Amino acid sequence: MEKGSVVEAAAPRSPMQMKMGDELEGNTSALRTAETFLRLVPVGLCVSALVLMLKNSQQNEYGSVDYSDLGAFRYLVHANGICAGYSLFSAVIAAMPRPSTMTRAWTFFLLDQVLTYIILAAGAVSTEVLYLAEKGDAATTWSSACGSFGRFCHKVTASVAITFVAVFCYVLLSLISSYKLFTNYDAPASRPTAAIEVAAFPG
Repeated sequence: MEKGSVVEAAAPRSPMQMKMGDELEGNTSALRTAETFLRLVPVGLCVSALVLMLKNSQQNEYGSVDYSDLGAFRYLVHANGICAGYSLFSAVIAAMPRPSTMTRAWTFFLLDQVLTYIILAAGAVSTEVLYLAEKGDAATTWSSACGSFGRFCHKVTASVAITFVAVFCYVLLSLISSYKLFTNYDAPASRPTAAIEVAAFPG
């Protein structure tokens, strides 16, 4: 060995460090698998709710009714379509075994929150319209419509119920993305505020 050269040998890992590393890697892999599965589930749910509503129309001696006649049900279709596309795309990204970055964690967190509120709003407003169709509103002399269009209302009920199952999945996804973001990354450092000098006046 030449004089002045420094050879650094890598320190061997202790059994405890190896065990903790294996457990951490296993937990990360299990969490990624669970997250990927949970992101795939809403794809089927949202597509089912979307197709069920798209094919929902009824015609009889009382007239005809179609989902497109009501803005709430059109919004439900659009929201389910957006969420199905996002769920499939995010599941593909989440399944890739790449190291997580702050940008990726923040992106998942924000999009999961936005999509959760979108699908929740679609289910809530459709539930309100469905309730009015079932019960009517005596104060506005709005009679019940489901007595005349029962098959239409049954399909709406099924579509809304499936949508709320998707909402539950998105709530879980929001919790997972929040956990992955706030446990791996610290909050941005706050800038020190300049001290404010107060002039002292003689008494």
